Amino acid sequence: MALGEPFETVLAAARTGAQWAVAEMYRDLHPSVLRYLQAQEPAEAEDLAAEAWIDVAKGLARFEGDETHFRRWVFTIAHRRLVDWRRRTIRRRTSPAPPDALAEHSPSGDTEAEAMANISTQAALARIAALPADQAQVVLLRVLGGFSASEVGAIMGRRPGSVRVLQHRALQRLARDLSSELVTRQARGAM
Repeated sequence: MALGEPFETVLAAARTGAQWAVAEMYRDLHPSVLRYLQAQEPAEAEDLAAEAWIDVAKGLARFEGDETHFRRWVFTIAHRRLVDWRRRTIRRRTSPAPPDALAEHSPSGDTEAEAMANISTQAALARIAALPADQAQVVLLRVLGGFSASEVGAIMGRRPGSVRVLQHRALQRLARDLSSELVTRQARGAM
């Protein structure tokens, strides 16, 4: 914990309702949880994170473990809120977007210059989000959550070997896409 308090002290205080302790836990983990959810469902990330933190607050009295277990527990809750949201949206009917709404999202002008101007963490998260869902989740949990393959497996309900395979495939795909993009840029530069 960033305040210099040992995790056990912060956890005990949070269980009694001490606002400083709950705030410390939130400040420590919320940015990573939110980035994980933003990479998965950008439009719903804030709501999903809020739902996850409500569930964390409700279950705090029952939680047992150290700081590593707490991080895994919070990410597991966030992952489950994401899965629940996706299940709900699959069951809902969707309506097509009007053409006018799509026009505002279409590229304008020099796409390469715009892409170069927007290279940032968001761009990296967008690349990861373009991966198949299970691969994106593994990369995000490994990188943002800092979890081992075993911990990610526990969160996602998969075996550690399966997690490592998904991570390997995701990294190969990202490398291939970046390499292809670099070759395309170099070819444009030679023209």
